[in-house]
Amino acid sequence: MDHIARSRILKRLRFVYGEDSPRLFEDLEKLLMSYRGRIPATKTGWSEKDSFLITYGDSITGGKNPLSTLHGFLKKNFKEEISFVHLLPFYPYSSDDGFSVIDYREVRKDLGGWKDVQSMGGDFKLVFDGVINHVSSQSRYLKEYLAGNPEYADYFISLPPDTDTSSVLRTRNLPLLHDYDSADGKKWLWTTFSRDQVDFNFSNPKVLLEIVDILLFYAEHGATMIRLDAIPYMWKKLGTSCAHLPETHELIKLFRDIFDVAAPHVILLTETNVPHKENIVYFGNAGDEAQIIYNFSLAPLILWSVYKQDATVLSDWASGVKKVSDNTTFLNITATHDGIGVRPTEGILSVDERMELCELARRHGGDITGKRNSDGSISPYELNINYFDAINGPNADESIDLQIRRFMLSQTIPMSFIGIPGIYIHSLLGSRNWTEGVKQTGRARTINRETLNADRLEAELGNKESIRAKVAGEYRRLLVIRSKCRAFHPGAPQEVLKLHPKLFCLRRWTEDGSEELFALHNITSGEARCQLPDSGREGFRDLIGGKHFSTGEIAVPAWTALWLVPAS
Repeated sequence: MDHIARSRILKRLRFVYGEDSPRLFEDLEKLLMSYRGRIPATKTGWSEKDSFLITYGDSITGGKNPLSTLHGFLKKNFKEEISFVHLLPFYPYSSDDGFSVIDYREVRKDLGGWKDVQSMGGDFKLVFDGVINHVSSQSRYLKEYLAGNPEYADYFISLPPDTDTSSVLRTRNLPLLHDYDSADGKKWLWTTFSRDQVDFNFSNPKVLLEIVDILLFYAEHGATMIRLDAIPYMWKKLGTSCAHLPETHELIKLFRDIFDVAAPHVILLTETNVPHKENIVYFGNAGDEAQIIYNFSLAPLILWSVYKQDATVLSDWASGVKKVSDNTTFLNITATHDGIGVRPTEGILSVDERMELCELARRHGGDITGKRNSDGSISPYELNINYFDAINGPNADESIDLQIRRFMLSQTIPMSFIGIPGIYIHSLLGSRNWTEGVKQTGRARTINRETLNADRLEAELGNKESIRAKVAGEYRRLLVIRSKCRAFHPGAPQEVLKLHPKLFCLRRWTEDGSEELFALHNITSGEARCQLPDSGREGFRDLIGGKHFSTGEIAVPAWTALWLVPAS
């Protein structure tokens, strides 16, 4: 470790741990030394050739084991189009579809093993989840803590049951403190999300060392990116919201410093489903925190724009989204394993407009998850619905080809936007609301978490008239086109052009000025016309459709995207 890295790490530790920092630094240095030579050196970074798939390890089943089945399916069907594969938690768990981890260092036996994970890493850059804010109530950590093992003292936060926690930001309509029987009697422990998910106490240096060990273990086993789940709530301080606290940011920066020393190829992605202004803070100062953050505002704003057939709100918001640094970028998504976040629209949509989005989701077969506010009131937190059905409505009286066209338009916007396109597997495969799954589990999020049979899926993809074949085929086509255009590099500058209320328009160009592209998205059911800025060009060619346009007025058909480059 060089002097600069040592100074940075010591500075972080002093800020968070004060007088304990010198000894903690020694322990941390020993831990880093133990990983020397164990983590494979890999070249990463990002380019216009990158795209990001989000999937569970068992989203596709039917072969030897789910992980090998998923690997084989992706290698066969999307090897050239997908580069990053985010494997949602594949560790043994007790609830929340993987996000209540029992053992961080094991692969669920029903999914496969570490060999299967590492085999997939030979074809794709893998993203692992660091579910480090909380742990399963069935984990060794909590069992040892409740048994009174002194090695696990202060691993969790115990408070009197009548503690005033009203200032704490809640994402669930559940109690913050839950009771557990221990060798010393009943303990009331901090649980941000549920009784089964008990929050770690990061003010205990032993917890920090254990978590760093886990994250380095993931790098050793093939992670090129680590998603820090629920990270805003990592540090707790009574009397505050316990979200986005300075100590939380300093700890993320510490993780970044540690990886810069031990595994500089590993990228940190923070999961912060919050308003945009709070979200971008996780880039840190000049990019010294997370390298990538989710662009969570895109999903609800695209949905709102398509619903209203008006790009004004989306264009106004996007005008404020700028490149932060050469080593940071956005992950642009419309769907994930969770719902469509409502909070990222705060300060953009009014309360009435957010409620209108909620009603839209209900009409289209979805549901709403709420959060408890510090004043005791309940506000919408996310829309639980498949994005295809959010955009179209499952009972829409129109052709399926029109619905696919509208949906794929919504998916083209994240591909055009500054950053890396993130695609959920059920969007990639043209899935619909899985209402039967919701009935089975009683959980609203299940609507977008269906498990697919590999043979049946391949048969549907082989039928050119199926929704799945048409959606997956269009994704492939667009991603291949995108990968050949350097103006789509995640760091390439972006300018929003307000050419028509019906159009969401972006100008992208390379830093050296050698390539330029205009992305025009008609989010309405009627034709829209616009005039592009005149800079002496001799016309344009649409990369998507192949059509040539003069420098005069350009007509964009309904529910259509154009990627226009200057005609040569």
